[in-house]
Amino acid sequence: MRNYTALFFLIMFMIGTDTFLISPLLPTLQIEFGVSTDIAGWMLGAYTLGSAIFALIAGPLSDGWNRRTVLLCGLLGFSISTILCGFADSFWTMCLFRFLAGVSAAFTAPQVWASIPAVMPPAKISKTMGIAFSGLAAAQALGVPIGSWLAAAHWSVPFWTVGIASLLLNIFVFFMLPDMKPAVSERTSILRRYVPLIQSSKARSGFLAYLMLHLGSGTAFAFAGKWMADSFELPIGQIGTVMMVLGLGTLLGSVISSYVIQKLGRVNAVLTGMLLIIMLYAVMPQLTNLLIVTVGYLIIYTTLGVLFPTVMEALTALNASIRGTISSLANSTMNGANTLGAWIAGIIYVQLGGYSSIGIFAAVCLAISLGTFLLGGVLGRTQRKKVALPE
Repeated sequence: MRNYTALFFLIMFMIGTDTFLISPLLPTLQIEFGVSTDIAGWMLGAYTLGSAIFALIAGPLSDGWNRRTVLLCGLLGFSISTILCGFADSFWTMCLFRFLAGVSAAFTAPQVWASIPAVMPPAKISKTMGIAFSGLAAAQALGVPIGSWLAAAHWSVPFWTVGIASLLLNIFVFFMLPDMKPAVSERTSILRRYVPLIQSSKARSGFLAYLMLHLGSGTAFAFAGKWMADSFELPIGQIGTVMMVLGLGTLLGSVISSYVIQKLGRVNAVLTGMLLIIMLYAVMPQLTNLLIVTVGYLIIYTTLGVLFPTVMEALTALNASIRGTISSLANSTMNGANTLGAWIAGIIYVQLGGYSSIGIFAAVCLAISLGTFLLGGVLGRTQRKKVALPE
């Protein structure tokens, strides 16, 4: 069982490293490909767009297929497309390879969340979910900064490193994971698998709130590296160091998440955490001391580390029979929000006064998210209560 846990952690670590890799590299790639600031965010958005679109298909399909096969194929495609990013010779080829990496990730990451209940005993599911999520947090804490330091040699090195490591990881997946075929073979259309979610008001409000949460945080993150380079004149290696602090915050938050929820309750934890983040996003861009900014980001990402698994648990509890569909829809929602956020961030940064406007935009998005979570009732009153969705 420990081998499975380690494997899921490493898969999410690779996916997370690749997802966040572009942000600290953005100033370097912008110069390398000679593109303007307002469209540079497309290199971020291409990845998340591919993941967002194809996750909508991957989830329902995987509920009727062998999850091991889907995971293997997705991880193989992810490895190859990430390696190709290191060979990109123009802005548009980079966008193409990032899009393909996102498509592959759409068939990979959701299978982790859906596979955990299939291979782990019930008593270990919650803990394994937390460890897998910490792989994403560790990617910010270690993977992204290491990628930034590798980029000091050449910007292509991080892509080759992540791609080759993922290729080797695929070998372990092949030999370690068992087949995970559906208990009952059924021919169900993709759209029909979404019907229970569409018909549930709690599901609709929950995913809308999840969208706004990631739109706000994703927009703020997309140009954080650019802001640090412009305002504090940091080289790429030092930007990576600051990103490490962000990742450590997320990792810390994911570790203490269950403890915080036990003490405060789900609703109070989300309410307190999001109010704190809203205030910090609005204030942070006005600060001129790098140390204070770094501490502020540590607080923000520690809080997000608590919130993300809490909200994800509430969403995946909506309907156990379509867990793959829910996981993929959550992944699509997250990446769709990050895609839109990356594009919006570039426009806001250039047209509306730099990072200060991005901070205000992020705060407004999170305020909308918080209101939707509270009014929609998806968080419930307890953590164990399952929402009954229409058949």
